[in-house]
Amino acid sequence: MGKLKIAGYWASSCGGCEIATLEIGEKIVELAQVADIVFWPALVDFKYQDVEKMPDKSIDVCLFNGAIQTSDNEHLAKLMRAKSKVLVAYGSCAYEGCIPGLANMSNREGVFQRVYFDTESTVNPNKILPQTSCKVPEGELELPEFYDTVRTLAQTVEVDYFVPGCPPVGKQTWAVLEAIIQGKLPPPGSVVGAGRQILCEECPRTREEKKLKAIYRPHEIIADPEKCLLEQGLLCAGIATREGCGALCPKAGMPCTGCYGPPEGVNDQGARFLSAVASIIDSDDPVEINRILDSIRDPVGTFYRYSLPNSILKRSVIR
Repeated sequence: MGKLKIAGYWASSCGGCEIATLEIGEKIVELAQVADIVFWPALVDFKYQDVEKMPDKSIDVCLFNGAIQTSDNEHLAKLMRAKSKVLVAYGSCAYEGCIPGLANMSNREGVFQRVYFDTESTVNPNKILPQTSCKVPEGELELPEFYDTVRTLAQTVEVDYFVPGCPPVGKQTWAVLEAIIQGKLPPPGSVVGAGRQILCEECPRTREEKKLKAIYRPHEIIADPEKCLLEQGLLCAGIATREGCGALCPKAGMPCTGCYGPPEGVNDQGARFLSAVASIIDSDDPVEINRILDSIRDPVGTFYRYSLPNSILKRSVIR
């Protein structure tokens, strides 16, 4: 049996998933013994044309991270789907849209307005905007088209497996690679390397009866190191988030922000989180309830930070 052929690609994302792949540590030696990298622009110098010349399904597995925000992202998603036997949505951006997906609160015009005109550090007196093509003395330059709506990988092509996390932890990455190496893949469509229940199940903080009288941001209180953060008024998304990371953030005193996506059986993580918070507000007074809810800064960024494109809402309506 020859070596496995693996690939990786980085679409619309911060690049953290690329770094996270190195978290498999010494197992990279084990991987090198059984697999060859045939395409991974962040690690080695391959060109798109190299992949286009490969026979279809000649790559055993591709870890594809990043959301689909440009025509280039979409082209590579379709190309890697055609060339790969197994396509993995690796990380929160590919799985749910993640931070790039918050662009769905606006559209291309709105994003460009903010980025190229309104930001405090921008100086653009000639109102220059990116163009998809530009003629220069040396020829014609091209840029990918920037889309109005950010999509997940599975909203663009068929995906075999999902690895959540922003970024995924090393044990998840290895779980995918090990399953492929051993030929023990779970049913297609599975979330790999994470549990099925909520993060609270693996959080060591003690939980009592949840009653909220006020909501705080992390810098506004000194939280009890033993008690549930949500019970102390910090918006911890563990109650609406899949277990699997080991509750790293709550253990360090920071609320979970939900990067592992929804637990099994939940379609809309933001709605689950919002309903959970609403159910524990300790008041029957509409004025007090509004005061508590109004103290939530950036509701979309709080409840849909990682999942807006993959939610029931998907995006805001721009008229």
